[in-house]
Amino acid sequence: MDYVTFGRTGLRVSVMGLGCGGPSRIGQGSGQDESASIALVRRALDAGVNFIDTAEAYGTEAMVGAALHGVDRHKVVISTKKSYRKEISPALVRQGLEESLRRLRTDYVDIYNLHGVGPEDYGRLRDEILPTFFQLRDEGKIRFIGVSEMFNEDKTHQMLIDSLPDNVWDVAMIGFNILNQTARNQVFGQTQAQNVAVQIMFAVRRSLSQRDKLVEALQTLIDAGQLDPTEVDLTNPLGFVLEESDATSLVDAAYRFCRYEPGVHVVLSGTGNPAHLQANIESLSRPPLPEPVVQKLRHLFRNASAVTGQ
Repeated sequence: MDYVTFGRTGLRVSVMGLGCGGPSRIGQGSGQDESASIALVRRALDAGVNFIDTAEAYGTEAMVGAALHGVDRHKVVISTKKSYRKEISPALVRQGLEESLRRLRTDYVDIYNLHGVGPEDYGRLRDEILPTFFQLRDEGKIRFIGVSEMFNEDKTHQMLIDSLPDNVWDVAMIGFNILNQTARNQVFGQTQAQNVAVQIMFAVRRSLSQRDKLVEALQTLIDAGQLDPTEVDLTNPLGFVLEESDATSLVDAAYRFCRYEPGVHVVLSGTGNPAHLQANIESLSRPPLPEPVVQKLRHLFRNASAVTGQ
């Protein structure tokens, strides 16, 4: 496992973060027993993963807390999130954090994020809620402040475009993958300028792990005028990636594409399957894809913004 300095937080983190949300929710999405999910987190820790991303909305904080029992707290970076879509207030932020701390069995979290912020809500949350985050940081209950975008609704990162100039975020959780690379030009320059730590979500979702979903996504981009149909073969979608590189699968290539994007620190990987976990760890430990393949992928999806890969 490789480790990097996590932007201006100064934390040393594994390049792979264990994502405890998404479709899998460390196995809970498929009805897996909690003990198996706890074992999966421990397996990741044993493999050298020291960055864990969860949220109150995922329903996985308690399993993460159980998995971390007996582990040196200072060796693990915990990122969790406060939702706001139903209701939020300074009092509810405090209450939510206390409940997250109880479930995680710790007295602080390394990163506390506002969860899934849409551009229409950013100004209000900054003015009314963010001061409470600052207070909780001053009290030692959180170390750094983060924000995650609502990528499925905000495919071109408008919230981050609006919020990064305020320079109040230590960490940003950003959607980025082969099929939607808009973050490169829209936000990565700003995050790098401010040394904001970046954790990537959506590196691999259904469109990059299921062939029929990939064909569907490519057709969506063609229909939107964002992908040149003469440059893709829908009978062998992205087949050149495997033919012209040492990638073992498109999933392997997708993780490596994100891992080595300038400005990226941590790539989140979510799974409920130990074999998939190990495969993903191996992918994120491999070298970059050949530069000609990377450049071809950049060119092919240079105008793509209509899909997220979900």
